[in-house]
Amino acid sequence: MILKWRISRLGFHLPDSGICDKFIALIRLVVDPFILSGFVAAFIASLFWMGAMSKFEITQAYPFMSLAPAIVFLLGVFLLGETFTIGKVIGLILIITGTIITVKF
Repeated sequence: MILKWRISRLGFHLPDSGICDKFIALIRLVVDPFILSGFVAAFIASLFWMGAMSKFEITQAYPFMSLAPAIVFLLGVFLLGETFTIGKVIGLILIITGTIITVKF
């Protein structure tokens, strides 16, 4: 979400000129503090995931990974103003229900 927000905020697009200009534009984007923080957050999340895998059974911990799309949907609606449709809500309910069933039974 940080990537989408920051790229749209910067009005970023790859220039139609040479490969050198495209490379410089990408470098500027990657070193942007907000985007860099997204990469750091993803790395930290992977460390926590490895820690969780060493503490819990995979059959209990892994179903919670399916909640990621639900969290992204909610954050996208509330923070980025993305569309809120009945189909997305039904999908969200199915994801949460499936996670509960998988963990409980």
